Order: sequence, then C-alpha cells, then structure tokens
Amino acid sequence: MFNFNFFQIFQGIGTLFETDLKTTIARIVLIFLGIFLVYMGTKGTLEPLIMIPMGFGMSTVNAAVLYLSASKVGTIIIDPNVSEMTQLINVLQIDFLQPIYTFMFSNGLVACFVFMGIGVLSDISFLVAKPFSSMFIALCAEFGTIATFPIAVAMGLNFGQAASVAMVGGADGPMVLYTSLILAKEYFVPITIVAYLYLSLTYGGYPYLIKLLVPKRLRAIKMDLSVFPEVKSGQKIAFSIVVCTVLSLLFPMAAPLFLSFFLGVAIRESGIKQYVAFLENTLLYSSTFFLGLVLGVLTEANTIMNPTVLKILVLGILSLLLSGIGGLVGGYIMYFITGGKYNPTIGIAGVSCVPTTAKVAQKLCSQANPQAFILPYAMGANISGVITTAILAGVYVSMIPYLK
Repeated sequence: MFNFNFFQIFQGIGTLFETDLKTTIARIVLIFLGIFLVYMGTKGTLEPLIMIPMGFGMSTVNAAVLYLSASKVGTIIIDPNVSEMTQLINVLQIDFLQPIYTFMFSNGLVACFVFMGIGVLSDISFLVAKPFSSMFIALCAEFGTIATFPIAVAMGLNFGQAASVAMVGGADGPMVLYTSLILAKEYFVPITIVAYLYLSLTYGGYPYLIKLLVPKRLRAIKMDLSVFPEVKSGQKIAFSIVVCTVLSLLFPMAAPLFLSFFLGVAIRESGIKQYVAFLENTLLYSSTFFLGLVLGVLTEANTIMNPTVLKILVLGILSLLLSGIGGLVGGYIMYFITGGKYNPTIGIAGVSCVPTTAKVAQKLCSQANPQAFILPYAMGANISGVITTAILAGVYVSMIPYLK
C-alpha cells in the first residue's frame, strides 16, 4: 500500500522542519527579502538590472532546499564549496547554474566582462582634458577604501576580508567581486551582495550628505566650460593603451580589470560599431544578469547567518560614507585652490559609481542654481574614480598576501 509522506513529496516545506530553528527562520526571511528586492527593482527604487535576478535567485534558493541524501539537505542549483575534481564533474551535470559559477564566476571572469561593458559606456574626454583635478578628486574619494581597512582589522577581520569589505567604498560592484574572490573567498558572497545593495545608497543617501556638508551658495557655483579643450579619439585610445600598460606593469594581479576597462574604452573610441554593440548590449547585460542571478542563489540561509555578516554590513556602509566625505573634502580643497571658482559638490562624483554619483552632483547643483552645469567636471572625476578604485584593488590584491 502506498505510504503517503507529505514532507517527502513537498521537500521544500519538509526541510524547513529538518533544519534548526535559526536556519528555518533565516530561510523564510531571505525568501521574503528576495521578493522585496524584486519589488524594489521593478519600482526602480533599486537597480533593476541586478535586483530582479538577485531577488528571484535569493527567494528560490532558500525555498528549493531538498533531501540530497538520507543525512544531507541542499539544492541542485549551485555548490560553491565543491573542489575535488570527480565531485565537481558530477555536480556540473546536476546543478543547473554550476557551469556559470565554475567557469565564469569563481575566477572573476564575469566581473571583467561587466568592467569591459562599463569601459564601452565611459567617455574619458573629461578625464583626458582635466586629468589632475579629476584624479585628485578621485584619490580623495578613496578615503573609505583606505580608512575602513584598519577599522575592519580592529573588528576582528583578517587582512584579506578587511581589504575586500573596504573596497565597498569604491562603489564599484565588479571591483568588490574581483577583490573578494581573491582575498576573501569564504565571504565574497555577503561582501558582494552588500556592495550591490549599498550602491543604491549612492543615489538615495548621498544627496543628504551633500546638503549636510555643502551649503546652497556653494552648490550654486557655475563652472567655466570654455576651458575644456577638444579631445580626439586618437588621443583617448593612446591614453587608454599607455595607462593600461603602465598600471599592468605596476599591479599585474589587477591586470584583467585594467585590460577589460581600457579595452572597452578603446573599442568605444575606435568606432567599430559591431564590437560596441556586442560589448554594450550582449556582453554587459548578459553578464549583469548572471551576476545578479548567481549572487542571489548563493545567498543561502547558512551563509547569511554567519555573525561576520553583521560586521560586513556595518563596515560596508561606513566605507561608502567615508568615501563620500573624502570626495567632498577634495572638492573643498579644489574650491580653495581655485579661489572659490570650483564647485565642491563635484567631489562626490569621485566615488566611482558610474554615472550615478556624477548625476547626483549635477542634480543637487541644478536645484541650487539651474545655470550651474558641472556634469563634464563630475564625469571626469567619476571615470577617474573607476581607475583609482582599480588601482586600490591592485594594491590590496598584490600586498595583502605578503602581510599574512
């Protein structure tokens, strides 16, 4: 006679009663959090390109837990911990996203693909036209990626983990992913998720920081746009190849990031429409989609329940806050150097969330003075922020192994 067992048939529900209470609660919370991220993505409050696939993955992976054996529960989506070759081959034939994770994610390839797409979208004209002021602002905006490191170490994180979470202050998701995969693989999931969740804060939170630190009369300063010389495509391509080569010589560990970004810039300036269309659309959006989806399915309850995740949450937002303050301090320094002719709001654009922070700076200045057009200067600082964040990633990835 057939023995009906409800929990054996509906294993997602059954495993809720098989695991300990904390894990069960965490799974339920993460299911609803995933649904919430999808909602916020569809509303446009959070970045839909990342949040919709991430939310679906997060909700599904915590619902679809089943009995893998008589004594083990898990999913057939991804096993991030498998390393033994025979076991890996078996998992590749079962877990449906395992090939994406193994061949694109765990080696940082997906981060490089996204970075290549960002390069195609980036116009470095303003950086080449005003390299010194742009780079100065960007360096000041790295305050969070530098200052958070010793704070994280003091809170009990090792050097690799501290460097990875400090990179959140650069507001560059692919850079955080790449750094954490190399230096803190055991925590790259929560660190990267924190990075992408907090990127929304650069749009929603930085305006309040600007209003707090920059009075309206200074936000209203008009910038002289006549000083921008024309930058030709050949100059931008030459700049890209020279800078890429020099940075790769200095920081070989970060060479994949430099190559990806500057190759994207060169393709943009070369006018090869087929490559531009491929990198800007197919490669960037497919990589972003799988980045969000894989991050979502890696967000299992057991991963998030680690007490270190709370530290990562605190340190991530601290790093972004300090970077924003550092950028605005750099804006004030430029204001005094130029005798009051530089709008200090541009400083926030040094935080390399392209082009969000540049748009935030322009929006706040326009509210104070509709004639205050500072976007070219802000974009110069914004693109410089991408470069300085990559340099910091190179420094951390190259130096941290020798500090252990």
